[in-house]
Amino acid sequence: MSIDPKEFRRILGHFPTGVTVITAAPDGKPVGLTIGSFTSVSLEPPLVGFLPGKNSASWPEIERHGSFCVNILSIEQPELVWRFAKEGDDRFDGVAWRPAGSGAPILEGVHAWIDCDVHDVIEAGDHWFVLGRVRELDAGDGESTPILFHKGKLGGFQA
Repeated sequence: MSIDPKEFRRILGHFPTGVTVITAAPDGKPVGLTIGSFTSVSLEPPLVGFLPGKNSASWPEIERHGSFCVNILSIEQPELVWRFAKEGDDRFDGVAWRPAGSGAPILEGVHAWIDCDVHDVIEAGDHWFVLGRVRELDAGDGESTPILFHKGKLGGFQA
């Protein structure tokens, strides 16, 4: 049975996902990309995972650096979702950040962040499954709301 890629994407769009920006700073130059396919993987050891596309120009730079920071975006940051989703060298123009322990950018105002070392990279169809071993993490003031992606739109979460 053949699955139409457009239909596959449409149906999976019914599953809400959080939105992250994965960052690194190889050679001191910040790079980043928007990722919706992020998950916790293991408590012991502490592992997280995300899936960059094989055609990503940013992922090879992050992999070369060997570490990355997962920036979990807040509802107040929809412009960062689209800024880091497009290819280009100007993604960090005007974006405030500070370095995590790995040197990867922690974007100002994020809901939470997780600094990681690349633990393993596994081929997964037209993507890579990246496992990161957590170095440090924080949720800031805990008062912000995470941004969610659902059916092609951004929104928030109501309990």
